[in-house]
Amino acid sequence: MMARLVPHPLLSLTLVLVWLGLVNTFTLGNLILGTFFGFVIPMITAPYWPDRPAIRRPLKVAEYIAVVLWDIIVANVQVAMIILFKRESTIRSHWIPVPLELTSAEAITVLAGTITMTPGTVSATLSADGASILVHCLHTDDPDQVCRDIKARYERRLTEIFP
Repeated sequence: MMARLVPHPLLSLTLVLVWLGLVNTFTLGNLILGTFFGFVIPMITAPYWPDRPAIRRPLKVAEYIAVVLWDIIVANVQVAMIILFKRESTIRSHWIPVPLELTSAEAITVLAGTITMTPGTVSATLSADGASILVHCLHTDDPDQVCRDIKARYERRLTEIFP
C-alpha cells in the first residue's frame, strides 16, 4: 500500500525541496503544494519506472554529493585562474577516454552528469558498448591523471552506491 502511495520516496522528497527552492518563499501553502507535487508526480510516472535503480549504500550518497560539491568549488577557482591568467597558447585541452567499470545505466548517467557539472570538464559521448566515456578537459598537463581522478573520486563511489 505504501509503495503505491509513495512509489519513489527520494523523488518525492526531491520534488518538494526543488519546489520550495523554485518559489523561493517558505510558506505553508508552498509546502502543501510542493508535497502535493511530490506525491502526485511519482504516482503518475511510476509505470514508466519499471526497474527502479537500487541504492546499495544510501549514506554513501551524502559522501558522493559532498565530494562533488567540493570538486565543483575547486574547479570553479581553477577555471577562473586559467581564463584570467593563462595565455591561450599555453592552454592544453584534451579529449580523454575513461574506461568504465560501471554497468548500471543510472550510475553511468550520474557519472556523466557529474563530469559535466564540474567546470573545466564535459562528458561528450558514451561508447556504443558502454565500456568508456569520452571526456573533454579544458586544461591538463597529465590526461592520465584526469582519468585516474575521475575513476578514484567518482566511479569508485558510484560502484559502492549502485549495484
